[in-house]
Amino acid sequence: MAEIIVIEPGRYERNYWADLWRYRELFRVLAWRDLTVRYKQTVIGAAWAIIRPIIAMIIFTVIFSRIAKLPSEGTAPYPLMVFAGMLPWSFFSNGLSEASNSLVSNANLISKVYFPRLIVPVATVVVAFVDFLITFSMLILLMAWYQYPPGWRMLVLPAFTILAFLASIGPALWITALNVKYRDFRYVIPFIVQFGLYVSPVGFSSSVIPEQWRLLYSLNPMVGVIDGFRWCILGGQSPLHLPDLAVSAAVAAFFLWFGIHRFRKTERSFADLI
Repeated sequence: MAEIIVIEPGRYERNYWADLWRYRELFRVLAWRDLTVRYKQTVIGAAWAIIRPIIAMIIFTVIFSRIAKLPSEGTAPYPLMVFAGMLPWSFFSNGLSEASNSLVSNANLISKVYFPRLIVPVATVVVAFVDFLITFSMLILLMAWYQYPPGWRMLVLPAFTILAFLASIGPALWITALNVKYRDFRYVIPFIVQFGLYVSPVGFSSSVIPEQWRLLYSLNPMVGVIDGFRWCILGGQSPLHLPDLAVSAAVAAFFLWFGIHRFRKTERSFADLI
């Protein structure tokens, strides 16, 4: 049977979220296309998802452990602690960086065909999740190398992975919408990512933060995510500070709501502006 499309006032708003499910095949196609394009004509392909965090782990270990003499989490090896923090941070930064320019990169599709525009940046973040899975396999090898067996807390890791996804998609949607109107935002994103790397507990433990700064420090949504990953991966060596986790989760939830709100508010003008 032929599909009947009814055009009436207000129908677009009522059926928007249902349209996300109707266009799920487009979501799969865009995600697969972005994944193949990312590693097309590269010498080592998907291995870049492993090489980049490995290099960052070595640099942070030398700077923070050897030079600054910062402590690790309990008796956990410092490189393993850093890699456990680099894992969610790479997911967040890759998703934010790639999604910020996703609408502009798909200008021809957006200006000619109707579909929920939310599909485009979300598909890009899913591609970053594939890199996350590749990097996670390297984490398992590192744990075996250091003879650091996983504990029962690893079962909770999917929950913190979902939190990392939500923490990345909110700011990504907001910045994506801004980038359609103000193209110079693509120059701001690398600075934001670089700044966030040093204010997040990637190369150091959250235990070095003084107590009077903990509340301000936990306003960074990635603090709760990274500490949660270390709690799962390093076990009892990395205690989980529940107030910090609650604040970080609340901030991530706010940015998720704000990002969707701003994206939906400006979505109808994308085809004209792009």
